[in-house]
Amino acid sequence: MRNLLVIYIICVFFSCKEEQKNTKLTGTAFGTSYSIIYDSDVNYETQFDSLFYVINKSMSTYQINSDISKLNRNESFEIDEHFIKVYDASKEVFGKTEGAFDPSIGNVVNAWKFGAENTIEVIDSLKIDSLMQYVGYDKTYRLNNTIIKSNPNVYIEFNAIAKGYGVDVVGEFLESQNINNYLVEIGGEIRVKGINFEKQSQWKVGLEEPNFDGGQSILKAIVLNDEAMATSGTYRKFKIDENGNRYAHIIDTETGYPSKTNLLSISVIAEDCMTADAYATAFKAMGIEKVKKFLELHPELKVFLIFENQDKEIQTLALNGFPE
Repeated sequence: MRNLLVIYIICVFFSCKEEQKNTKLTGTAFGTSYSIIYDSDVNYETQFDSLFYVINKSMSTYQINSDISKLNRNESFEIDEHFIKVYDASKEVFGKTEGAFDPSIGNVVNAWKFGAENTIEVIDSLKIDSLMQYVGYDKTYRLNNTIIKSNPNVYIEFNAIAKGYGVDVVGEFLESQNINNYLVEIGGEIRVKGINFEKQSQWKVGLEEPNFDGGQSILKAIVLNDEAMATSGTYRKFKIDENGNRYAHIIDTETGYPSKTNLLSISVIAEDCMTADAYATAFKAMGIEKVKKFLELHPELKVFLIFENQDKEIQTLALNGFPE
């Protein structure tokens, strides 16, 4: 009888495990959509919304009372712990990429009005020069929880790294709740841990195929293992000059002018999503050859490039063991 009881308990235990479903939550955050899947029946939507609120309050340039908006208006220079983490990470990537990643380039990007009409307009060089004199992340430094700017006109934005950081914050929250099987995706930036418990399989994510017409299709699926991936594309926002050359929304941080590129998509896998997000942006500006040389010194980064060759044919290149 005792053996039968043990067998019954074991059967009940495993049947419960097999029937357990992932919690799947979707919504909007940081001006885009999110999808969060995790191995628990607890609904953390309220907690996620609170985290998004705090991060926006810290680093959203769209909120007039955020820390970063106050900093850019020179009304306050005090920042919170989230700002500190992103500021310091940005400073590190800025240095390693020799300025290819530069959070102070935002005003110049805005001046070129990418996302508006497709044709590239001629902008007065004096206007660009006037903005470029305040570009350079090294024109700022952090003293404890205060940011010092060398000039009050220096403008900072973290649009190319904050979304990835938000993914990490959600992932770290889930881990603090002892949830070790999850996928967090915000606007295409992804972090995973463990497995997809419901399917008892590894986490699989798709790489989008570049489509200039705005359509969406998957080029291929890959497996992620306790890591994060961010993708930066140049095929959605671009302008065309009078000779038919396409310029993506990449501004040369040295000249202030759009850079012509044959790179269409850059996906970076790293230990955390903030790092992947920043490097995906930096590599977009660096170009293929510089990226290849850079990665020789940084084996911790896995990269997948989609680009056009001289015949306008689509080609791909996997570097540092990016999963096939």
